[in-house]
Amino acid sequence: MAKNPRQKQKLLYIQKILLEKTDENHGLSVNEIISELEAYGITAERKSIYDDLRILETFGLDICSEKSKTVKYYIGSRDFQISELKLLVDAIQSSKFITEKKSLELIKKVEALSSENEAKQLQNQVVVSNRVKTANETIYYNVDRLHDAISRNRAVEFFYNRWKLNLGSTEKLTFERRRNGEKYLVSPWALCWDDENYYLIGFDEKYEQIRHYRVDKMEKIELTDKKRSGTEQFSKIDLAKYSQATFGMFAGESVKVTLSVDNSLVGVIADRFGKNIFITADEENENRFLVSVNVNLSEQFFGWLFALGENAKLISPEDVVKKFKKHSRKVSNMYKEARV
Repeated sequence: MAKNPRQKQKLLYIQKILLEKTDENHGLSVNEIISELEAYGITAERKSIYDDLRILETFGLDICSEKSKTVKYYIGSRDFQISELKLLVDAIQSSKFITEKKSLELIKKVEALSSENEAKQLQNQVVVSNRVKTANETIYYNVDRLHDAISRNRAVEFFYNRWKLNLGSTEKLTFERRRNGEKYLVSPWALCWDDENYYLIGFDEKYEQIRHYRVDKMEKIELTDKKRSGTEQFSKIDLAKYSQATFGMFAGESVKVTLSVDNSLVGVIADRFGKNIFITADEENENRFLVSVNVNLSEQFFGWLFALGENAKLISPEDVVKKFKKHSRKVSNMYKEARV
């Protein structure tokens, strides 16, 4: 009688069964392992199962056993703990730059890193529908192509889109290409995840400036034969600190500002700028502190500052204070009551 060709794969199937079916709360006896193997068309004797378990353990699989009425075997430690997998699922489902379809695909792959019973715990926390998600399915290829361009020191060309309002149409919002459909030529230097969106930080060849681009709004990215520009500009900045100082990824002039902040907001400041910032006591008010930080000046920074209300006051430099006052008046004037 010819030997079942799958018998040679028995060891691999035992590993598969243990990884999929067991965890510290769910074990399998030797008889149950034999039964699971039969579902794959593989027969086995008890003695051979013990030998296989020892081989797998020597190979590095963390096989644990627990004795009650019978001895049950299960996988102890894995590459990822269930708490770590829950964090990954949360990150995937809350990321706006990942489409709903891709989110579900990725979560399914994350679930495969756990046992079937633990995967049910992950499924219970999956809420993807009705979240704000990009519709651009090509973002994954965009990210890969941009990383490739950075590693190969090449500039890229692409079309850049923006939302267009169509009040007279059934489809109120559509994408249209910026610069009248002209291609952008950009030297990519870094990819940054900010406010749940993916951005490219690059050097715009046309305007010779550091600019940011939403990756999900980029279309038909192509590597060029041109070497990247902007080496001098990027050599002068720390990209991590640059991202920290940029609000909503809106670029602007880099300036050092001083703020007088209520002591209760020290956490807000530390979360935004990190703990290695210059803080001193505000001698005019014991309930406040002074902090000096570098920011890229933009209306988004003003909006962030305005949201802190009376708990944060812009002290210097004077020209920035004047710009903030002008911006505040402009917004305030929109809400003045019309004269009778």
